[in-house]
Amino acid sequence: MTVLLTGAAGRIGTALRERLPSFGWEVRGFDREAVPGGVAGDIGSAGDLDGALADGDVTAIVHLAGVPTEAPWPQLRAANVDGLYEVFEAARRHRVPRLVFASSNHAAGFTPNTPGPAADTAPRPDTLYGVTKAFGEALGRYYHDRYAMRVACLRIGTFAPAPHDARALATWLSPDDGARLVDACLRSPDLGFAIVWGVSANARNTWDHAAGRALGYEPRDDAERFAARLTDVEPRPTDALVGGEFTSAGYGIDEIGSDR
Repeated sequence: MTVLLTGAAGRIGTALRERLPSFGWEVRGFDREAVPGGVAGDIGSAGDLDGALADGDVTAIVHLAGVPTEAPWPQLRAANVDGLYEVFEAARRHRVPRLVFASSNHAAGFTPNTPGPAADTAPRPDTLYGVTKAFGEALGRYYHDRYAMRVACLRIGTFAPAPHDARALATWLSPDDGARLVDACLRSPDLGFAIVWGVSANARNTWDHAAGRALGYEPRDDAERFAARLTDVEPRPTDALVGGEFTSAGYGIDEIGSDR
């Protein structure tokens, strides 16, 4: 069972490269600079993607590559829109039946945190970055409906070795739970199209785990064990929204820049 992992050199990619083999997956990393056991390539290049899939043994793609935070639109568009399209198209051309897409909580960032939002709550992006993730979810829905591709979109919370502030005590996704979530999406016979919150079993979590559990995801880690170590524990007003700080005035186009 071979998985093509784009963005393999990044934070999440590195964690998955280290962990997915223990679930029985052979991981072929794909990044601009080759990681051990992987190939070098650009997600914007159809030829590079075709080369990575040419031997026909890839059973799924886990797509992590892209700009991982707010940025000027041209940068976001090149990687998170055009590059994402190339990845889906490569999957279609090579008949890869399953794709796991790293979306983000910022696709629904302006959604109130209470009551706990369902994983498939309508997009309410908090930034242009969030807009690109909402686009990715819509593209995944299209490839499922049009081509019967099995697609999971992970609205990832705060992926880190440990939470760093009050919000992350609720939104943290541990590296181990991240691997459990991806494994469930790769393995579930019930996956058609799904949007799933990427969050651990945090005592303070308000996001609904139902969609993940339907695919077999059972998170084990709880951020609460780190709470006593944190100094930044005062909730911010923006914590009332899913996207937290990304919903603040500092993340508008004028502040980030249009890069035109």
